[in-house]
Parts: sequence; C-alpha cells; structure tokens
Amino acid sequence: QVQLAESGGGLVQTGGSLRLSCARSGGTFSTYTMGWFRQAPGKEREFVARITWAGGLAYYADSVKGRFTISRDIAKNTLYLQMNSLKPEDAAVYYCAGRRGAGLFTTPANYDYWGQGTQVTVSS
Repeated sequence: QVQLAESGGGLVQTGGSLRLSCARSGGTFSTYTMGWFRQAPGKEREFVARITWAGGLAYYADSVKGRFTISRDIAKNTLYLQMNSLKPEDAAVYYCAGRRGAGLFTTPANYDYWGQGTQVTVSS
C-alpha cells in the first residue's frame, strides 16, 4: 500500500517562497508518476504539476509555469515542489498524488494515491 505524506506548508508573504515535500512509502512500480494538486476553499481541486518518477519529465499548469518547480529525489523517495514568487491566488491546501504508469495525468481522477494535504497561505 502506497502512503504519501506532505510537509512544508505555511504562511508566506506575497513574492515569497516555500518548498513542499512529499515522502512516499510502499509500492514498487517500474513506472510511476507523481503530481501536485491544490484546492482553495469553495473551488475544485486543480492540477499544479506532475513528474514521471524514473525519467523526471515535468509538466506544469500554466498558472504556475516559471514560478514553481517540481522535482524528486529517487534515493529518498521524496517529491518536492519549490514555489517562488507566490501570489495570494496560490493559497490553498496542496496535495501530492501518485499512480502507476507514466503519462500526462493532469486530473485528480488519474491518481490512485493521495496525501493528507498541507496548507499554504499567502498574505498580501
């Protein structure tokens, strides 16, 4: 059973930076994709970024492209999201997610495993 645990959320001022982490345990798949999603109050969960675990191929939502960077440390089984130039509209609960296989996978329904979420608050 795959388990995901996020950390690193918090309060930051507009223009600031945060780095989220997601530790993965369990599951040994030949191919794997992990992603970050976020959900603000009253809104649907939306795609932020995803990366293929073996190849490190990244894909971003337009809203974060150029500001956020997704990466992974294979040895540590940890996924990261470096968030720079944060805006008030980036405030949300951020979730990491995972699934078998390598693909674009930009909707929540594409993913089988989810973390509990970590809150990011951006003050203006």
